[in-house]
Formats: sequence, structure tokens, C-alpha cells
Amino acid sequence: MRFIFQVILLFIFIETGCQQSGVDIDANRQWPGYRGLFASGVLDGANLPEIWDIEEMKNIKWKAEIPGLGLSSPVIWGEKVFITTAVSSSSQEGLKTGIFGDVGSVDDNSGHEWKIFCYDKNTGRLIWEKTAHKGIPEIKRHPKSTHANSSVATDGSHVVAFFGSEGLYCYDMNGRLLWEKDFGILRSAFFSSQSAEWEFASSPILFEGIVIIQCDVLENSFLAAFDARTGTELWRNQRDDYPGWATPNIYFYEGQPRIVVNGFQHMGGYDFKTGEEIWRLSGGGDIPIPTPVVGDDLIYLNSAHGRQSPVIAVRKNASGDITLKDNETFNKFVAWSLPRAGAYIQTMICYQGCLYNCHWNGNIFCYNAQTGEEIYRNKLGDVRSFTASPVISDGRLYISDDEGTVYIVQTGNTFRLLNTLSIGDVCMTSPAIADGMMVFRTQHYLIAVGEKP
Repeated sequence: MRFIFQVILLFIFIETGCQQSGVDIDANRQWPGYRGLFASGVLDGANLPEIWDIEEMKNIKWKAEIPGLGLSSPVIWGEKVFITTAVSSSSQEGLKTGIFGDVGSVDDNSGHEWKIFCYDKNTGRLIWEKTAHKGIPEIKRHPKSTHANSSVATDGSHVVAFFGSEGLYCYDMNGRLLWEKDFGILRSAFFSSQSAEWEFASSPILFEGIVIIQCDVLENSFLAAFDARTGTELWRNQRDDYPGWATPNIYFYEGQPRIVVNGFQHMGGYDFKTGEEIWRLSGGGDIPIPTPVVGDDLIYLNSAHGRQSPVIAVRKNASGDITLKDNETFNKFVAWSLPRAGAYIQTMICYQGCLYNCHWNGNIFCYNAQTGEEIYRNKLGDVRSFTASPVISDGRLYISDDEGTVYIVQTGNTFRLLNTLSIGDVCMTSPAIADGMMVFRTQHYLIAVGEKP
């Protein structure tokens, strides 16, 4: 009887994990995964400071050192910030910035520890850390990659971390391991040079108590769903595509959630509950990295590498094979497309009728989100490398280059650079936004920008 009572209490604790200190949390004001709510990259009403100074710690709430290497973005729920990293047992080579064509892998066979950290959002104090896995990495990494590229996903009750070949892990908000999954070796490599291993990067998403993962790899690619409470596999759909590094997303049609994925030969939409394919589209760049984003009635796909580099706007009622024919830029289910406008790495961002696309050389393009008409194009900074995807808050677009310079651009139909500020360290990941705060993950630190009380 006592055991049953303890189980009931545990169930209540898990199910009410979205409440902290007895205060209900508005799920729409959280940053629950890569690029925030539905990867939109937007949180208005945050009241972020217009300027900061990292050297003088002006408008810097806190700064916490992170061991190891990771390209996962910060994730925020309530008073907690989550991040992952991979710590080598030997002297660890850093990240290589800049624009270069080297496809080779980092030669490192040292033992690693794959970790999840939870910090206090207001102070930067470490609340808990967990080591999910120890061992030698199954897959090598690119010089601009790490062994912890995927951001966690949370719903206030569960924290899901995906480390590719090192497994999928689900914790509660206090760091207690609930379940784990081993999918074997997921060979994330360049399809035309299979020895060029670049590590896994697709982040999990968590919606309505279901974890979705996209595993586009050299063999046995799939999209799958798991019950967040138990880890039970709900469905799995095999995919016929080359390796990719894109995170899936959720869109809604007639009130029902659906899944959209990026790809080279197999972009597509899937039924959220059954995994059944609804539509498919080929013709992307052959190294798909950006996450699909969603506007009012369109889904935007973006990729670049090889012969093709399209931006494609798909209608939410799409069904069947909607691939564009030669020389077509639209059809019944493709509202518009720009065959040579795609970005290689950055996820786009849609805001107040504009679609912004940032390229890794610092070029920024603004399009009419409904028609694809180019509104403006401009260049940020000198010839530098940009890896992090942009975010927006209160009409300000934040774009950071690899060296840690943050460009703040006014949103709207005219390009206007408001400010250029430094975060003081290599920065290749998208920041997370909360009320009054923006959290950057750099090569060595978590840094919270916000006015000090």
C-alpha cells in the first residue's frame, strides 16, 4: 500500500512539473527547444536591453563557464536553463571558425562524457548536472561541429536530450533519468564522401507529451515518435534520404498537428499521431541543415549545397508528391519558390509579413513572406562566418557571427542596423529569449544579457 501511495505521488510530481514554486507557467512564454516555440525564433514583449558591455558586465546578469564543447542552443522553462556538452578526457581541440571547404573530420579518439546541465535562470547557479553517457564517440565530428550539437526539448515535465549514436535520454525537471533509447550507430556523414563524418545534429521536439526525432543518416534513416512519460515507441516511418542535420517542426492544418521535415530528396509532411506521410517534395540542397519554419498559412523550407539552393513556400493543405517540375517555381501546393536563394546553415525567421534569410557570409535577405518578392538585401560586417540562426524580439533582429559580434537590425521593409555589440567569445549557436533576458551559449560560457535589478 505504501508503495502504491509513493507511485501516485511520483506521478503527480511529474505531471505538475510545469509548475514551479506554486506558480503556473505560461507555456507560450517559454523557450522549450531549438529556436524556441515551434522553432519560430521569436518572443515579443521580452523588454531586452538595447545595449550591453561584456567587459564591464553592463547589462550582463550572469556568466557561467561550461566545460567541453557543444553547439546546442540554450533552452528555457520557468526558472531553469538547460544546455548540453561533450567533455573530452584529453586536451580538447576547439571549434574552427571561418569559411572554409575542408570536409574532413577531427581526429580524436579520446573518451568523452555527454552531459546535461541545468542552471538557475536568474543567477546562473548550477542546479544539477547529469552524465548521460561515457565512451569514445562512435562518429567523428567536423572542425565546426561538436559531439553535442542537438538542443534539448522540454515541456516543463520532461527534459529530452539526443546525442545521436550515444542515445536518446529523458529526465524529469530535477534531473532524474526516466528512460533512455539506443539506436545504434547513426552515421552522420557527407553522402558523397562517407569518411567525412560530421556528427549528429538534429534536435528532438516535444509536443503534447510526444517526442519526435528525425534521423537522416547513411543507413536506415527514419522519423519516429515516443511517449515522453515511458519512452514507448509509438510509430516509426523509414525515410529514403541522404544524411541531413535539420530539426523537424510542427505545423497545424484544420486544427490538427502535423510534422514537417527538411531534406535533400525527401522534404515532407507527416501525420503527428500515426507518422503517415501526407506530402513529399524533392529538390533541396544536398546537405540540408536549416529547420523548416511556419508562417500564417505557409511552410518555408530552406537549404543550400550542391546544384540546388532553394527557398520553397509550401501550402499547409499540401498532399501527395508536390515536387516542382523543371523551370517551375510554383504549383498547386507550392505557393512560390526561389531556386537560388537558400542558406546553407541558418534557419529562416518569419515576422510580421517578412521572411528573413541570413547566409553564412553575412548576407541578409528580406522577402515578402506571402509572395517571395525580395524587399532588400544587405551585408553585415566584414567578410566573416555566420553559423548561428537569428532570433527576434520586439522588432529587433539579433544575428551573431562566429567571433561573437551581435548585429541588431530593425525589422521591417527597410534595412537599418541599430547596433553592433560583442558577446566576447566564439558564438555559433542561437540564443534563447525569456522575459527580460537573452541567454547566449558561446564556446566557453553561458551568458545572460539583461538589466540587473
